[in-house]
Amino acid sequence: MARGRGREVGTQVREERVKTEGSVKREQGVQVRFQFTWRNLCSNKQAHTTVSHSLRISRGGDATKPMALPPKATFPLSLLLLFFLMLATSAQEEEFSEELLLKPLPDRKVLAHFHFQNEAPLAADSFARHHHLFPKSISQLVQKFHIKAMELSFTQGRWNYERWGGFDPISSHNAKPPGVELWAVFDVPLHQVDASWKNLTHSLSGLFCASINFLESSTSYSAPEWAFQSALGSLRYGTLPREAVCTENLTPWLKLLPCRDKAGLSSLMDRPSIYRSFYHSQRLHLTMSTSASDGSKSAILEQTLTVVLQPNNQKAGMSPVSETKIQPGWSLSSIFGRKISGRCVLAKLSNVYLHVERGLVTQLENLQKNTAKFAANDTGPEDFRRNAGFELSVTPERVHTELEKSSILYEYPIKEDKDTEQFDLGLMWKHPIVWSSPHAPLYASRFLMGSGNERGAIAISLESTEMTQGLVAAHNVEERCKLQVNVLQIVPWYVKVYYHTLQLLVDESPQVLTDFVERMRVSPSEDKVSPGVMELVLQFPCEMKSAVLSIEFDKGFLHIDEYPPDANQGFDIPSAIISFPDFHASLQFSDKSQSKSRLLSKLQERSPILSYTEVLLVPLTTPDFSMPYNVITITCTVFALYFGSLLNVLRRRAGEEERLLKNKDANKAVFLRRVLTKLFVKLRGRPSESAPPPPTSSSSSFVSSKLILRVLLVAGIAVAWQYYSQ
Repeated sequence: MARGRGREVGTQVREERVKTEGSVKREQGVQVRFQFTWRNLCSNKQAHTTVSHSLRISRGGDATKPMALPPKATFPLSLLLLFFLMLATSAQEEEFSEELLLKPLPDRKVLAHFHFQNEAPLAADSFARHHHLFPKSISQLVQKFHIKAMELSFTQGRWNYERWGGFDPISSHNAKPPGVELWAVFDVPLHQVDASWKNLTHSLSGLFCASINFLESSTSYSAPEWAFQSALGSLRYGTLPREAVCTENLTPWLKLLPCRDKAGLSSLMDRPSIYRSFYHSQRLHLTMSTSASDGSKSAILEQTLTVVLQPNNQKAGMSPVSETKIQPGWSLSSIFGRKISGRCVLAKLSNVYLHVERGLVTQLENLQKNTAKFAANDTGPEDFRRNAGFELSVTPERVHTELEKSSILYEYPIKEDKDTEQFDLGLMWKHPIVWSSPHAPLYASRFLMGSGNERGAIAISLESTEMTQGLVAAHNVEERCKLQVNVLQIVPWYVKVYYHTLQLLVDESPQVLTDFVERMRVSPSEDKVSPGVMELVLQFPCEMKSAVLSIEFDKGFLHIDEYPPDANQGFDIPSAIISFPDFHASLQFSDKSQSKSRLLSKLQERSPILSYTEVLLVPLTTPDFSMPYNVITITCTVFALYFGSLLNVLRRRAGEEERLLKNKDANKAVFLRRVLTKLFVKLRGRPSESAPPPPTSSSSSFVSSKLILRVLLVAGIAVAWQYYSQ
């Protein structure tokens, strides 16, 4: 009965013409009703509308009934309705925000930090799901390789910890080593981590147009356990210090943004301005979060671009006389060459912040006490009146102050209306001010020792800063305080490190390692298989002034195919990572309404202080790459002599008959001359002298045999040369 009913329904839906007595049989059609919910994506309204569509499929030609649709049109239409349903659902749950943080630096430069955050839920079917704001390529990477967390950075230049500071959230999160740095945590079994890492590097290499696929080799990545991102699980870490960063890496990074660089804050990213800066680092940070209520998973993608720029004094309207006394003024149009014309329409939040750090606020307070005229004439907000040292071109809408009043943050919301005036924040200094940025507890640097191409030593120097004593007093209450320092050092396999030669100098005096090393993990390198990894947990006394860690190594030999084209330049040792887990950098503001801002929430997170040392350039013993040229030249010369002599012999055999005929004519002339000579001798009565025998063909054959022997000798030399050269 079920099959019969199915056939009847199929017969009713299928359109067929039955010719019976010149008439067309009309059967009753099928009515289908679709109902779905949609939202206007071009507006910010949250109102939803329910739309119902009725489609009546009829076989007849009655004008009173709805127009008939072919059966094949129902399937694409249902897919279209399903697409709009998924689009409306994703538009409700995904969020995007864009923010820009500007900060003047003590060495007459300006820090610009772009922060873009995209959040989207990830369901089981999100691999084939359409995302309204979240980049689908990143979602597919998460689903395919089971990524729990990932960070990728492209950096040109080195962060100056001494001048730009190292004890703030920006330097701890966004100060990266030169080149490419990639680390990822996978939610897969342990035996599948390496395979997932290799596939991920190839995917990211094609996505960002870079040489990240070089990290697939086991000699290029490592697995730190507790000195770097210790609480994340199955971690893989790799760097490419010599990777060049160019616009071909920035363009794919911008394509992940909903508005790209066409609207919003990303429109400020002028390529010439960014790539002539002293330091720039573009970062992509991906994390997975799980909801505590329903257990649903969501992906959070953070894209940051940190740039240190030098203001142009001429564009800022500064005279040459005051250039040496006062810091140069700047504006968005002078450092980027552009203004902000409006926010990205898809962004839920779009703000610009100006951060005045602690050292500058202290100097402004001192200047405020000596400048009563400014306080009397100022009509701005109460917190804005404190800034007697500079003048802002735009009055901030809100002012955030830290709990201890150590730093100030000015907020400028970007309006969506494009008819308003373009936003161009500017800062002009009134008085010369000198301040310093907050530093990490210890200033870390690294250098090479030794000479020659056989052996050497790596030294890591740790020096206390001016703020160390105050920070230690604030964080340690014990009688004898300790300063914990974590060190992660990764060396390539061709640098043969002798870990038993590790030495420690504290305040220029040798010390026993067991007195300061609390924990140590060493993974020796294996030739052409894996790099060497050393993780240390050190405990130093608070009153320490300096410390030096040194370790010796031998320089290995590479196969000629393993040398890069610029082998004489040297080989890079990646930056060492120095972290201070007892100290955390964060900005705590008194106003709690900033929770809507993703950037301010990030600045308030307690994160450990992290520093990267310099990249070391180690010269290795390189072979004479001109030897292949010499071998080729000698071989070609031998072959030229061989084939030249062989062709010469072949050509001389062809003219042998001509030489024989000439010899016969010469013999006749010699015979006549000999007869005349004998006759003349008899007439004179003298004995005849023995005349030399006439040349015969044997001489020519003797010459030809000598030529053949010479050719054979040359051929033997060539064969022997080829045999021993291989």
